Amino acid sequence: MREPISLECTECGNRNYHYTKNKRTHTERLELRKYCKHCRKHTLHREVKKK
Repeated sequence: MREPISLECTECGNRNYHYTKNKRTHTERLELRKYCKHCRKHTLHREVKKK
């Protein structure tokens, strides 16, 4: 079952990216270095549940 998730910037707290993830195969939280347009640099983005 795929579940919608958002990726939140660890520095400014903005939710910039939205994905779906299979919870059965990937149980750990997703962490990626992505570009944040508010910080204007690449920062660590962590998975949070989509509202």
